[in-house]
Amino acid sequence: MKSISELESFDKPREKLTKKGAVALKEYELLAILLGSGTKDKDVLQLSREIVKLFDDDFENMSLEKLTAIHGLGLAKASQILSAIELSKRYLIKQNKNITSADDIYAELTEYTNKKQEYFLVFTLDGANHIIEKRVVFIGTLNHSLVHPREVFADALTDRAASIILAHNHPSGELKASSEDILVTKRLQESAKLLGIELLDHIIISKNGYFSMKDEELL
Repeated sequence: MKSISELESFDKPREKLTKKGAVALKEYELLAILLGSGTKDKDVLQLSREIVKLFDDDFENMSLEKLTAIHGLGLAKASQILSAIELSKRYLIKQNKNITSADDIYAELTEYTNKKQEYFLVFTLDGANHIIEKRVVFIGTLNHSLVHPREVFADALTDRAASIILAHNHPSGELKASSEDILVTKRLQESAKLLGIELLDHIIISKNGYFSMKDEELL
């Protein structure tokens, strides 16, 4: 088996990291550093590529059982990988912004204030109101028949979100909720209640500022 120290110099992830930094490494190279060595049948880079393929297939549901199913990956190395994943997730959550007001969400939406089309976004949040993810789920004029709860809540369920915040821009610059905006929000609020996910706010943004449905007591 080949360890990292036995690889050709141009193949050494550690050397590449030293010269260019961790950001320059591919996913399998980062894993190779974590593993340190391969097996008698495959070198560390080959083993790392197999693990990355498993990540690409179903990263969110990674487990010891799935990892140890890879030939040559024992319990010790699989445990290292799973521990590294969990540790990274915990620190990412700590670094994610805590949402305390509509101002915080507006600060995350500046790139959409001058868009020529309407963008409908969903923020998923954990139980401590940290942003898990921000996603564009629809582009075009907001319409209750087009913005389906399925698209809005599919990722929220995958994220195991405790709550969501909706947001969309008004290219016209107008900062008030239209009747269609309110209708869409009410429909999604009903779906949220059924799923046990709290709809915290729906924020409309433009180059002129923002409008919060929660602040205006429309939620």
